[in-house]
Amino acid sequence: MKRYISPSILASDFARLGSEAAGCEAAGADLLHIDVMDGHFVPNITLGIPVVKSLRKETALPFDLHLMISEPLRYIADFANAGADYITVHAESDGDTEEAVDLIRSHGKKAGVSVKPATPAETVFPYLDKLDMVLVMTVEPGFGGQSFMRDMLPKIAAVRAECRRRGLHTLIEVDGGITAETLPLAAQAGADVFVAGSFVFSAKDRAAAVAALKNA
Repeated sequence: MKRYISPSILASDFARLGSEAAGCEAAGADLLHIDVMDGHFVPNITLGIPVVKSLRKETALPFDLHLMISEPLRYIADFANAGADYITVHAESDGDTEEAVDLIRSHGKKAGVSVKPATPAETVFPYLDKLDMVLVMTVEPGFGGQSFMRDMLPKIAAVRAECRRRGLHTLIEVDGGITAETLPLAAQAGADVFVAGSFVFSAKDRAAAVAALKNA
């Protein structure tokens, strides 16, 4: 199973966002993970539509947009037009999740649904046939630099098992505490897209860090 590495821009130097994004492409990353937080759904505020639109000019990497916001339906169209490729909404956010998924797909984008650590895997099952990606949070969303929660491994495995049962090739992404030591655990459970923030952006050699994740 191929591994896709999606560095999280949240861990980058925000004073140099453009060059940080371009650097991820040069380092061999497959996607660029962009966390959008509204200070309400999670206790942090990051960046919005104008920043995503500006970053789109700096790299050809597919944008893996993670909406940690209370009302994703209000903003999906704008983020799609700003250059997102994957748009993931939280099952716990306000509004109808299936409506959000349908709206993402109507804009020609790949749709994902994410679940927090306390949310059961079965929450995403009603939408699986429409999803390109399921994002299993392996930390509590809101801040970078947290430790990987190993008790999320059965949840990853449950989602993968249901995808296999239905004959689906849905990507399973994990976000939080991903390093060369924790990635193999998530991969063995069934994940194939790995969000890595601190591990990549704190490395002196980011290409080596990305390679270490792909080869772990």
